[in-house]
Amino acid sequence: MKLLLLATWILLLFGCEDNQEKNLSGSADTSKQKFEWKMVTTWPKNYPGLGLGAENFANKVEAMSAGRLKIKVFGAGQLVPAFEVFDAVSQGTAEMGHGAAYYWTGKSKAAAFFTAIPFGLNAQEMSSWIHYGGGLELWRELYEEFNLVPFAAGNTGVQMTGWFNKEIKSIEDIKGLRMRTPGLGGDVITRAGGIAVTISGGELYTAMQTGVIDALEWVGPYNDLAFGFHQIAKYYYYPGWSEPGPALELLVNKDAFETLPEDLKAIVETAARAVNQDVLDEYTARNNEALVSLIEEHGVQLKKLPDDVVRELRRISEEIIEEIASDSEIARRIANSIQSFQKQAAAYHAISEEAYYEARRK
Repeated sequence: MKLLLLATWILLLFGCEDNQEKNLSGSADTSKQKFEWKMVTTWPKNYPGLGLGAENFANKVEAMSAGRLKIKVFGAGQLVPAFEVFDAVSQGTAEMGHGAAYYWTGKSKAAAFFTAIPFGLNAQEMSSWIHYGGGLELWRELYEEFNLVPFAAGNTGVQMTGWFNKEIKSIEDIKGLRMRTPGLGGDVITRAGGIAVTISGGELYTAMQTGVIDALEWVGPYNDLAFGFHQIAKYYYYPGWSEPGPALELLVNKDAFETLPEDLKAIVETAARAVNQDVLDEYTARNNEALVSLIEEHGVQLKKLPDDVVRELRRISEEIIEEIASDSEIARRIANSIQSFQKQAAAYHAISEEAYYEARRK
């Protein structure tokens, strides 16, 4: 009888442990599950700033997940063409993409709002609006029908007007100009009488060199020097009215994202936030030294757009933004949200950032 009781007790003990393991099995199995994903980008492989932002994101995710989520990054054209990233991720050809939302205005006109609005939010304000001003929620609502979950994943800061081989002395000099400039800035150039062309970064040098385009806007000194635009264009214009704080985006296929356990979802979000800041830090550190090189070593002529040209571009910009806002109910809500946030941020920046810059110059 004692032996029988002992055997029964042992069986019950192991049974309880087995049940405990079963109760925890979901958690245990999830923590051991591994994922191998593909990321397609709109940038050349390992391109400074933009391309390396995607690589750094993948490296951070793998390190933080102890190798449970590995992401292989493909540059533009390696797996899909640059401007097919959106569809590739939406359809599940790749689980992730890295690019800029203004490339997808053919899907939704309001997508451009999540990269940059001419004369709109700068990098600091854009990131704040996305993460604390309701922007991210609107972004995800806009992309819901495409089976995508977007994250902010980089910012270049204020860009340049671009490269030209003739001086811009009046708005008349824009007319007939074939210029590579995407998003809302491209719409403004077109309405000003120019011809906006969307060409991927890797094709720009040849397009400018062969006369396919007359002018181009890419990013800023750091990236423009790397592409060698100073070899094919004479004048470098500022200010970057068309892209004052362009956000880069991480696209994640929603179905794939939902397969991740909660800790890996948190790692993706955290890595995106880290890269969002890291990319901006890199551009802030590199742009001026690249500009000095362009001017002093390569003889580039730095030019400021005439004030009357800037005023006209701003007038056209406001007109186009209102038209896009009127295109749909969600476009209106996005535009209103950005404009409200910009008004509030500008009011404080007048006595903080702007006042400090003025004091520093004295």
